[in-house]
Amino acid sequence: MKFEYLSVTLSNSGQKMCNVISTLFHATSTKFDGFCLCAELALTKIKVFTAYVSLAHFCALMPSNMITVVIASYRYGHLAAHCIESLLSQTKAPSRILFVDDGADDCRHLPNLYPDIEYILRLQNLGTVDNFHDVLMRVDTEYVLFIGADNWLRSDAIELLSNAHADIVTYDIVVTGELKEEIHDRVPGETKPHQGDLYWDRGGKHHGSMMYRTALGQQVGYKRRYVDGVHPQEDWNLWDKMREQGASVASLNEGLLYYRRHRENFLKYDHLVDALEEET
Repeated sequence: MKFEYLSVTLSNSGQKMCNVISTLFHATSTKFDGFCLCAELALTKIKVFTAYVSLAHFCALMPSNMITVVIASYRYGHLAAHCIESLLSQTKAPSRILFVDDGADDCRHLPNLYPDIEYILRLQNLGTVDNFHDVLMRVDTEYVLFIGADNWLRSDAIELLSNAHADIVTYDIVVTGELKEEIHDRVPGETKPHQGDLYWDRGGKHHGSMMYRTALGQQVGYKRRYVDGVHPQEDWNLWDKMREQGASVASLNEGLLYYRRHRENFLKYDHLVDALEEET
């Protein structure tokens, strides 16, 4: 049985492979043609599978046109690369990554290392509320997510968040870092051990890196809730006001944010704490 009519479908590599096998084994024309067909079909399957995998990989890496991630830094320049890397290695890239240093002047090395993201390197410190509000007003995608430059996202976070349609999307947190145990004092009984870290279930609850609909957030804006200057909790105000306007909330039962508790979390507010104690 001849299969010569199939020769037009043979790839160069497939034809060469068949020729080599024919030479080595001195196969008869009929037997070899049959083997050649089998070999080519096998190669075709491999190529189709490879193309499928490549296409799937390409689709996974296509950016989400709906999400901007704002990386906020103040005295976190030594930790920021980890956060940036976690976003650049996402299975589905965000539409935009915007890095803002609020006047600490310790992030000027980053644009040379990561030139493909956007930067706002402030010359003066605006403070958390004004800094966040200014950046929020520059966002033009459907959703936005703020993350501290000392934290990082799980590699599939943006892909999972891209499937959400609620006004606000929350997700769970993995508390890590040298001072992770401090979280027990802050939220006693709310965390549980998880692979050497602490798992914080935030289902349906607020946190600073919640993803929310940009237009709704811009209507509310970031505002100070507490007047002591130490705990501005600007994201609490945002959450409260969006909920008052009827914002829908969805939650992912996945630990997507790695929340690093470290010495700098406390040191950068020392001067404010001291000033507050002096006033009292």
